[in-house]
Amino acid sequence: MRACVIGTGYVGLVTGVCLADMGHTVHCVDNDTKKIDKLHKNVMPIYEPGLEELVVKNKNDGRLSFSTSIAQGVRESDIIFISVQTPPKPNGEADLSAVANVSREIASHMDSYKIIVDKSTVPVHTGEKVAETIKRYNKHNIDFDVVSNPEFLREGSAIYDTMHPDRIVIGTNSVRAAKILQELYSPLKAPVIVTDIKSAEIIKHASNSFLAMKISYINALAQICEKVGADIEKVAEGMGLDKRIGRAFLNAGIGYGGACFPKDVSAFIRIAEKLNYDFKLLKCVEEINKQQRMNIVKKIEDTLWVLDDKTIGILGIAFKPNTDDIRNAPSLDIIEALQKDGAEIKAYDPQAMENAKGVLKNVTYCKDPYEVINGADALVILTEWDEFKNIDLERVRKSLTHPIIVDARNMFDPAEMEEKGFVYKSIGR
Repeated sequence: MRACVIGTGYVGLVTGVCLADMGHTVHCVDNDTKKIDKLHKNVMPIYEPGLEELVVKNKNDGRLSFSTSIAQGVRESDIIFISVQTPPKPNGEADLSAVANVSREIASHMDSYKIIVDKSTVPVHTGEKVAETIKRYNKHNIDFDVVSNPEFLREGSAIYDTMHPDRIVIGTNSVRAAKILQELYSPLKAPVIVTDIKSAEIIKHASNSFLAMKISYINALAQICEKVGADIEKVAEGMGLDKRIGRAFLNAGIGYGGACFPKDVSAFIRIAEKLNYDFKLLKCVEEINKQQRMNIVKKIEDTLWVLDDKTIGILGIAFKPNTDDIRNAPSLDIIEALQKDGAEIKAYDPQAMENAKGVLKNVTYCKDPYEVINGADALVILTEWDEFKNIDLERVRKSLTHPIIVDARNMFDPAEMEEKGFVYKSIGR
């Protein structure tokens, strides 16, 4: 099949590359000329394991191309995916201006039946608005259908998640469009849910908000475990073995971040408000998540006492491992809070330092973990990269001014760390 993907962010680029790898002909479009120039040169605009290899492979095989022309993409495609950004407005509501603009441009270039697919995370009723916009600017009254097809990929494992999905959700009232989308995804052999557009739009927000809720719930439990001397790891294990609950997303730490969960939880709260429903549960999820970051700062303050003129080594800036994404990363708030207390910061992240340099000021960026540790008064682990799990702890102990580690990701065993001579602080243990 012939597909066009408009927007080459995490969702759009991964979607386009994976569709091409399934055997479809895919044209990816973006209005960022620098990004398209990079892709022509096989330079990835984001870090995602396996992405570069798939881009090169499918370009060489003639199934994948890039341009800045929506007109070309629309004319050469049967299915058009809208994968543009929907950033939060100051009040938390999703900004849909890019979706509206792209819808209008698609309409002006249609010359045959098209399926327009909302791939971006959008609030309920967006599909209706997209259809209205396309109908309004459809110069030649070309037949079309609008479909909601939310994504459920995780940064750091986006390609695997796209190629091995738990489910494929197709929201449409058109039997014709549903059949074509099912054929498009047939190589994946995944369960397919065909529903109305509104239900599909809610499925996306409901899924992400529920996962965010699990993260805030386990972090709230971690606070209780610390107060009574229980072990959050064992509590999570005991809960997770219940098939009704499951172990995923029950890892105590510094809370959720990234481009999706914070934005989607906030947007879902605003969606509910417009429907005259006060989603108090999700408001608590947000509050717990914000507080957890400051709980880490307090743990550092309690351990080091006065932070003024202390040097703190930070391992991990990205909001999660296997990505260079620092959007809404908990590390940013934590580092800035430590700096306000007078601490000097040395930091290292395998992928995210270049992005961090544009956001975090007065930070000494280091070439490896050992440069971070050398001469630091304490080490704080904020992202659970595998590189940090395999660090030489004896070298760490000798290099730190004081053998203090605050592990915000529970990467090591407390008893073993104490045996090795560390003052070791973790979460909920």
